[in-house]
Amino acid sequence: MRRRSLLALAPLGLVGACGLVPGDSDRRTVTVWLMKDSASQDFLRRFTERFEHEHTDLRLDIRIQQWTGIGAKVQAALDAGSGHGPDVIEVGNTQVPQYVEGDRLLDLTLESLRWGRSDWLPGLAEPGQQSAHQYGIPWYAANRVVIYRKDLFAKAGLTAPPRTREDWLTATRRLDSGGVQGIYLAGQDWYTLAGFIWDEGGDLASDRDGGGWRGTLDSPAALRGMDFYRRLQALGHGPVGSDEEHPPQAGVFAEGRVAQIVAVPGQARAIVQRNPGLKEKIGFFPVPGRTAHYPGAVFTGGSDLVVPNNTRERDGAVAVVAALTGATWDTDLARTMNYVPNRKSLAKAVAGEEGVAAMAAGAAQGRATPATPQWGAVEADNPIKPYMTKVLTGADPATEARRASRRITDVLNSLG
Repeated sequence: MRRRSLLALAPLGLVGACGLVPGDSDRRTVTVWLMKDSASQDFLRRFTERFEHEHTDLRLDIRIQQWTGIGAKVQAALDAGSGHGPDVIEVGNTQVPQYVEGDRLLDLTLESLRWGRSDWLPGLAEPGQQSAHQYGIPWYAANRVVIYRKDLFAKAGLTAPPRTREDWLTATRRLDSGGVQGIYLAGQDWYTLAGFIWDEGGDLASDRDGGGWRGTLDSPAALRGMDFYRRLQALGHGPVGSDEEHPPQAGVFAEGRVAQIVAVPGQARAIVQRNPGLKEKIGFFPVPGRTAHYPGAVFTGGSDLVVPNNTRERDGAVAVVAALTGATWDTDLARTMNYVPNRKSLAKAVAGEEGVAAMAAGAAQGRATPATPQWGAVEADNPIKPYMTKVLTGADPATEARRASRRITDVLNSLG
């Protein structure tokens, strides 16, 4: 997942200092690359102290990295000689496939079985797999929810958030009146569209037919997802020719005439900063699903931990990954940083925070973008965005979907 400013090495002094204890010269150093803002300094201090107390032969050297330019830094580290790079690396969940190529990551399949991978969030676990082998170990997640105005819902006679997509449409129609947008949904919010496509059983691209990856926006399931997006988007005035960042939808919501947006819960902070009067009026609920039994599918962003094959501290690196992604520290991190834990069974750990609880409910149905190293090139060209705009402005969906799918296929094959 690309996040924040999505390398200059910057050792975290407070954390590194935890290894300076009597007998430190006898310890083996495990170098860990973590990304800026993924964990608080206090969390890392507490983790390091406990880990080094329990592993008296190891010392942690945690180094904080910037998201900008991290891809090239990781590639260089994976290609370095043995012992010349980090032993554990935090990577975006959707970036794992590009690092697996060339046998550069340690196969952690056997370890993952002991670590309970059947309980992991699918949107974190699936991108970390290749040919049934597990290379990326889920750490934490974040995903979109519906941020809504409780007062506007009450005014419209809506006593509870909708739980099905059809009920969502009905509620949004009631909200879309009196100068209020029922929902602000930009025309090119393709991550939200992806969730509707997955909900229908479709995908953005597939390799299931054995002929390599190809775009599948023209499948019946994907077309149904686009049709729902079209119906929902029409219940507001979101610009059909731009995405959710142009203009930033938090700013539009803060103006006070929007009942709902689809965004990560953290967007609520930006809204309240611009309009403090909305602080007690904002609520959250999971993106509704096709039925009331499960929330809708959502794109799951977040991080996995990987171990380079060129590590000289294999056992130490595996121990660090096991500890950080284990239930105790993963729960601690989720509560500290308002993340979704990596396991479905840990959702109750964040039940006390409305926005995070809504994220956790949706994350159980989470997905990630197609697990191919070439998907980044698709996003750079991104034929999905103009496809969406054309459909929303009246073009034939099937025709435009075929064109966009061919473009996706061409990009994937040209780099394959």
